Amino acid sequence: MRVLMYYSNLDIRVQQMPIPKIGHGEILMKVVASGICGSDVMEWYRRDKVPLVLGHEVSGEVIEAGEGVERFRPGDRICATHHVPCNTCHYCLSGHHTVCETLLKGTSFYPGGFAEYIRIPAINVDRGVFHIPDGLSYENASFMEPLACVLRGQRNAGLKPGQSVLVLGSGISGLLHVGLARALGAGLIIAADTIAFRLKKAAQMGADLALDADDNLIPSIRAANAGRLADLVIICFDGFIPLAFKTVERGGTALFFAGGAEGAIIPATINDIFWRTEATLTSTYAGSPYDCKTALELLRAGAVPVEKTITHRLGMEEAPYGFRAVASPVEHECVKVIIDPQKQIN
Repeated sequence: MRVLMYYSNLDIRVQQMPIPKIGHGEILMKVVASGICGSDVMEWYRRDKVPLVLGHEVSGEVIEAGEGVERFRPGDRICATHHVPCNTCHYCLSGHHTVCETLLKGTSFYPGGFAEYIRIPAINVDRGVFHIPDGLSYENASFMEPLACVLRGQRNAGLKPGQSVLVLGSGISGLLHVGLARALGAGLIIAADTIAFRLKKAAQMGADLALDADDNLIPSIRAANAGRLADLVIICFDGFIPLAFKTVERGGTALFFAGGAEGAIIPATINDIFWRTEATLTSTYAGSPYDCKTALELLRAGAVPVEKTITHRLGMEEAPYGFRAVASPVEHECVKVIIDPQKQIN
């Protein structure tokens, strides 16, 4: 079978590997749609592990179900998450499933979602594989995992209906945050970025205002929000952290959603952030099986129009360009790249 072997963002090779053999409780899945995640092009995060097959936003079809698998059979349309929790440790029992050691280090697909076929381990089959609802496309179903991450983030941040939301950064994560905040009943939703085509996408995803992230942002928020700043500020690019502290309202919350550059720090003083503001800073990582199930229901209902974020649909031989586009989105006007490993190029 063909796989995409990752060496660096500029060195992605289509190579051959044997189709995985499955064991007890496992599933062999034919991958039909696999999204490139922003974390897939974080070279500093990958450099000590290369070469490897990446890909974790997957949907496809069951080809073979191992002995002991009862909920799935060949021909079923499924989507899956690559990391799942143990459900029994201190973190899981206190509701922090996504910092469980099993989720962080103990589970994954083989060889990775950028392959024609993957082996899904038994623990993932047990709690991280879901039937795709009738009428939901493979492409849209592949958004289950990233939307689950966004859903967990907004829940951790305590988003309430009617609250004002500012999303700083309108790449794929920011756009999903805009769409989800709209679906969950947020009040005024503002997206900010420095890239025009991203702001256009943000408006399509439901932002009331799509504004340049410059010196005019603060007065623009106040003018649109009865003189107040944002109740919830969602940081989807670490370069906007200083702006987040200037745009969160007293008693509001700033959510650190996106991972930062290697060695990135918070550039602010305690008094700037906390004193006399009662502001809350919180963070989030990944999504739990519950988040995945809820995200899939939102996708089934069409509550978040994820298809509007797709800018590139590519086969395996075209995929190296897709990685370059995600790594340099301005140059390629790229938001979301979906790889179809089954696509054949004549």
